[in-house]
Amino acid sequence: MPQPSGAELAAVRERREQLRERYLRPRAERPASTARGLHHAAFVCADVEETIRFYQDFLGFPLVELVENRDYAGSSHFFFDLGNATLLGFFDFPGHEHEAYRETIGALQHLAISVTSEQFEAARTKLTDAGVDYLGPDRGADDSLYFRDPNGMGIELYREVLGHFEGAELL
Repeated sequence: MPQPSGAELAAVRERREQLRERYLRPRAERPASTARGLHHAAFVCADVEETIRFYQDFLGFPLVELVENRDYAGSSHFFFDLGNATLLGFFDFPGHEHEAYRETIGALQHLAISVTSEQFEAARTKLTDAGVDYLGPDRGADDSLYFRDPNGMGIELYREVLGHFEGAELL
């Protein structure tokens, strides 16, 4: 996709700065969130077993539940443990044709998952050995590995402590 440049890029950057000034409060002045945290994010998968093999067997996120979806007969709803009491969920919809994943308004751009330095290096080795295309660490993001899951979703393994971004404590 074409990136903005010249005057258009300057306008985009100016707008972001205006939004920062208007909405971003200093940490000490921010109210407490009304949420307790992310319980789970739920995505659609093409193949239940392929998704389980990728997330549990390849990435090491244990499958913790696999049940029938209460809203669609025959559909599976299943969850992986992402640590820190957070779940990653998936549905399949047998008999329903879905278009291939694409990055568009309302779609997931990528899911960033916090990992330790040891897990980061082990994942990089596994991705390389399995021939999985990935980006990183590069582009000035030394602590990130970006790749696609079997469904085409963008995944980032981020070697950063939860609540931090590029070394800065946000929470």
